[in-house]
Amino acid sequence: MKSAAYIFFAFLLLFPVAGCSYIGGSEKTVQSQTEKVVPKDLKVVAIGDSLTQGVGDSTNKGGYIPYLKKDLEKLKMVKSAKFQNYGIKGTRSDQLLERLKTRQMKSAIEKADMVFITIGGNDVMKILRDHFMDLNANVFLQEEKPYQQRLFAIFKTIRQYNPHVGIVLIGIYNPFLEWFSDIREINQVIYHWNAASKQVVKKFPHAVFVSIDDIFYRQKENLLFNDHFHPNDQGYQLMANRIYQTIKGRKLEELTNGKIVLEKEEKQ
Repeated sequence: MKSAAYIFFAFLLLFPVAGCSYIGGSEKTVQSQTEKVVPKDLKVVAIGDSLTQGVGDSTNKGGYIPYLKKDLEKLKMVKSAKFQNYGIKGTRSDQLLERLKTRQMKSAIEKADMVFITIGGNDVMKILRDHFMDLNANVFLQEEKPYQQRLFAIFKTIRQYNPHVGIVLIGIYNPFLEWFSDIREINQVIYHWNAASKQVVKKFPHAVFVSIDDIFYRQKENLLFNDHFHPNDQGYQLMANRIYQTIKGRKLEELTNGKIVLEKEEKQ
């Protein structure tokens, strides 16, 4: 009987402590610790040039996209990453801006969580073709500002379609490394154009720039396709890895406007 009384008084003493977890909003904390977050489907639209189409990809599955899809789906909070690929080889920034006006692309972006863009390489190529006989660094500098303005218009159009969509702009690289690896001017052009792209990205929330030019610069492995211009399978895989490393974690939460809420660890 005496032992039962001790247990009773001990219960009375402990009860207020246990009850404190339900005072002042603490109940919500307890529930949040046991609440299971359900993995979400991620809708991604990829637009741009041959790097999005996947020219040089031996599997013809979209270049960097299948690798990136696999990486994203390793995350606990990503049930699936569904990509729509609107990449077309040869696309310049002015052409992409026009293509964004089509009903199909507008509808896709309106429903997307993120938009990935590869653009700019063909703008550089057009300058090379148009000024082949009188090529100099000033020609590229003169065209840099108009390109930047078109890129800004691309971002603005995307945000008009979907104010909350995350935008990932993938930079350009020097496609002439195998032929003109010692010409510093070309590397400088790529550097300045990427810098101009970064300035545009900084003007938009929930947007990020992914640098890839160093991946292809002075690599021992051959990362280019037989055309010595586009990435090969390994090149695309390294691109995808760079994109993933840039956007994973809290950056992905920001880009998806909180739809994807990540836990600290990823699936093994």
